[in-house]
Amino acid sequence: MDLKGQRIIVMGGSSGIGRATAELLHQQGAEVVVTGRSAEKLTNFAAMGPLRAVQVDATDRTALDSLFAEIGPIDHLVVCVSGGEGAGPFASLDLDAVRRAFAAKTFAQLEVVQAALPTLRSSGSVTLITAGSAQAALPGTVGLAAVNGALEAAIRPLATELAPVRVNAVSPGVVDTAWWGSMPPEQRSAFFADLTSRLPLAHIAHPDEIAATIMLLIGSTYVTGQVIAADGGLHLAR
Repeated sequence: MDLKGQRIIVMGGSSGIGRATAELLHQQGAEVVVTGRSAEKLTNFAAMGPLRAVQVDATDRTALDSLFAEIGPIDHLVVCVSGGEGAGPFASLDLDAVRRAFAAKTFAQLEVVQAALPTLRSSGSVTLITAGSAQAALPGTVGLAAVNGALEAAIRPLATELAPVRVNAVSPGVVDTAWWGSMPPEQRSAFFADLTSRLPLAHIAHPDEIAATIMLLIGSTYVTGQVIAADGGLHLAR
């Protein structure tokens, strides 16, 4: 699919998977608008020419409505917004943190899609970013599984309701991004090493690898209602 001249919004694109996706789509000739909550992170996009960065909070519906009204018609929407809470053993899990995680990711992503509908071209697509925790059944991920599983459950009915707009999701496994920054470095390194030894593809993902899957879905004009796992075989891990 030729992306030249296509207008694509990457919500939550100031870092990690979102940033890698914005950069890749920009390289393919798309007109990319990136949003994020951090003005500091967004300023790093200034050197990328026509790529536009806008500070917006995806949980603020008034701000979202204003954003889409200002930008006008769009061809594709990629929603990478997320939070950093919800993990931990279930017996001691902070359920208030899980509620905040639902607000920061599940409800925020659905809010973005709803706000974008008036400007989304019927030939376009919506791609949500969930997480492998929804399917992998890993200890310590009950909260994350609930947050991401709720999004994945919504993909098929959304694809039916919003047709002919295509609606899909990419479900990454463990990706080396700042999301893991709250974990002590030694603990993170040990976790990554252990998981690497059990993954069929034997490495922790780089954001560029997930971005390539997102771009594939944007260009797959006969695919809708699908959740594509880009997890290195996490669901097969020993």
